[in-house]
Amino acid sequence: MLLYTYAAQRGISESGDLIFPAVATGGSLPSFVGVLFVLGLVSCAFSAGGSALTALTTSFTADIIGTDGKSEETITSIRKKVHLVIAALMVLCIWAFYLLNTKSAIDAVYKLASYTYGPILGMFAFGLCCKRKVREKWVPLVAVLAPILSFVLQAHSEQWFGGYRFSYELILVNALLTVAGMCLLIRKK
Repeated sequence: MLLYTYAAQRGISESGDLIFPAVATGGSLPSFVGVLFVLGLVSCAFSAGGSALTALTTSFTADIIGTDGKSEETITSIRKKVHLVIAALMVLCIWAFYLLNTKSAIDAVYKLASYTYGPILGMFAFGLCCKRKVREKWVPLVAVLAPILSFVLQAHSEQWFGGYRFSYELILVNALLTVAGMCLLIRKK
């Protein structure tokens, strides 16, 4: 809030992710502050991106592909190929966030999480609350249908619910739809 107050006093009209660079380089602070801001931002981005890329490469190579019984040369070759593929996927993710971004990156993350984490949260809650067996082959269908129904609800919520528009609470709706779907899959004894 303090940053927005400062920006308003200086006549800076940016918001979301753009407010930080606008304040740092907008001319109201000394230029070395802008340079330090850009250096800090770049160093954080490289550090976080490099760590994520290394962790994903190692995890995928060791856990998904497996390294048992393979020579060191084969593992190195596989790891390099996986590294390139994951780097390309990260570029696609960054591009997707750029396309989805309306207010800020964190807003895009929350929107995406509303769809992706809803089924996970719903299945976790179902597993905690209900110890009954389900028909496992239909679980992926529930995990796909719940976000689709959530999207439909969000798209029509203003029309169907008297002007109400779903926001970040959509994750709860998504989770509840998943729980309802899981209840439909309970095996009869």
